[in-house]
Amino acid sequence: MFYAWCEEVDRGDALAAALSTLVIPGDLIRVAMDNDIWRKTHSMDEVLATVRANFSGRINADVSSGVVLRHPERDVCFGIACYTEECERLSPFGPLVLRISDKSDFLRPDLNLVLGSGPRSIEVEAAVAWLVIEDDLEDLLLRFCAPDASGRIPTGACTNAWDWVAPVDMCATYNANAVELARDLALSWVHLHDKGKIERAAGMSLDALRARVEAAPAGARVAMKGGSEHARSLSRDTVLKALAAPPSALLDALEASAVPDDAWRAAAPRAREILELTDQIEEIQGLPTWRVDTTTRKHVRFLEEHAPFHVRRLPSGGVVLATHPYRSLWPLWSDALFVLGLMS
Repeated sequence: MFYAWCEEVDRGDALAAALSTLVIPGDLIRVAMDNDIWRKTHSMDEVLATVRANFSGRINADVSSGVVLRHPERDVCFGIACYTEECERLSPFGPLVLRISDKSDFLRPDLNLVLGSGPRSIEVEAAVAWLVIEDDLEDLLLRFCAPDASGRIPTGACTNAWDWVAPVDMCATYNANAVELARDLALSWVHLHDKGKIERAAGMSLDALRARVEAAPAGARVAMKGGSEHARSLSRDTVLKALAAPPSALLDALEASAVPDDAWRAAAPRAREILELTDQIEEIQGLPTWRVDTTTRKHVRFLEEHAPFHVRRLPSGGVVLATHPYRSLWPLWSDALFVLGLMS
């Protein structure tokens, strides 16, 4: 699930821009707005005209079609839901949500791999499972949140769960302006401490978010999962210090903390070798393949504990943080905050 926030007045344009980068040209597109408003068409213009004519009040838009993923190149079905502000006030869901119709189409849990002459390894197979989807995860997030240079979507995220939860608990986040990267931490506090909905808070200014954090009692903390011993909780003071820190220092610390650990460095070279051999299967005859299930507890645990983090500075001035969908971004954040001396 990919989530994005923007003002209601921009949601039709945001949907149109995302669809232009996602939909396979000429593919069948389905649009549904309520029981009486639905279309099946190959015309993007017809889809957008239907949405723009009816998107208001409690009439939302749900558009589905096919998208091409890159590694390996394959078509998968997706849908985008776009919610009106009236519906979001009643029950927040978005306001923009991109979902892959079949999660296994994206995560590729069963892989046919050319293992060559080397021994089998849980760690290596798990590393391959990340390598085959890492580009697509970031690519889909950017095609959804930043399909053009408009900047109409200030923030978004990706998760293996069903809800837009604390950004530090997601597997990827997008911020249109790296200067506001601390938004991820402030939103996480609002969600975890105040029990506020991310969908309703994501568009708040940094000053407004800071005020929400300051309103918490001095010494307040929230429990965290997935971090090292020094990161079992997040304090109000840490969030306020991060909001006051120079954004460049915060970004530098995140990059410095994104270095793969020893377990990943040991598995990655062999994983890349297997992936390269598998990519050449059509060119090299006679190479046997093995079906690998990467959903076993040992595979999943390795990815939860060792999948690397990416910190990607965008030419637009934005930034993407990402890791495997089985892992959260909190270990990256906690290490960066510790490096800066902000953990308390």
